[in-house]
Amino acid sequence: MNWKYESIEKLKGYEAHLASLTSIPEEISRLESAACSIRSATADGTAVSGGGNKREDMLLSNIVLREELERKLEQAKLWVSVVERSLGVLDDEERRVLDLMYIHRQPGSVERLCSELCCEKPTVYRRRDAALHKFTVALYGLEV
Repeated sequence: MNWKYESIEKLKGYEAHLASLTSIPEEISRLESAACSIRSATADGTAVSGGGNKREDMLLSNIVLREELERKLEQAKLWVSVVERSLGVLDDEERRVLDLMYIHRQPGSVERLCSELCCEKPTVYRRRDAALHKFTVALYGLEV
């Protein structure tokens, strides 16, 4: 397994996972509200062969989707926690380098880092590699 690649993918996905910690609870709330507006099923209707009625299906789909989102929310919380704990072992400069190179990638980030760190491009890349190595070891607990 390429642990360096996995670490880079974690850094690139960090912002999206962080955003999901807000969006998933909002979607669960929306589904809860929608579930309250689904009218109850009529008890005097005869079910079509092989299933219930449309209202029951809508309610069951809503419940299943909320349960799946709750599982996804727990996974996202754990994912973000693991990445943040690994980022926590980095000093400010190392975190800034990884932030500009992977998390908040933009054109010209290397030049920006050159200016901020008062160094040349090769030095920025060496610092990136060192920070990525330190992050990978913190994340996966092994030497790469």
